[in-house]
Amino acid sequence: MNDKIRTESVDHLFDAILTLENKDECYKFFEDLCTVNELMSLSQRFAVAVMLRDKRTYLDIAEKTGASTATISRVNRSLIYGCDGYDMVFSRMDTKEDKQ
Repeated sequence: MNDKIRTESVDHLFDAILTLENKDECYKFFEDLCTVNELMSLSQRFAVAVMLRDKRTYLDIAEKTGASTATISRVNRSLIYGCDGYDMVFSRMDTKEDKQ
């Protein structure tokens, strides 16, 4: 984990996010917190991660998401060398889908 981002301020933000109970609350909070472009960038990165996990090509990902190859490379680097945050979320989402 990157100690540079582990600050009291970031902890406080994450505490706030953890209070959200559903998508509607997420929409309300994140629309207030982020600009439209920031939120769209976050969702684009997550879409890129999903597609990389599904072994899609960079070209296909770029065409479908509009992400640059630099963004795709950054996300790929996080998937390979990161803190396994994406994998943790993917696993939980898969488990949730299996239960439904």
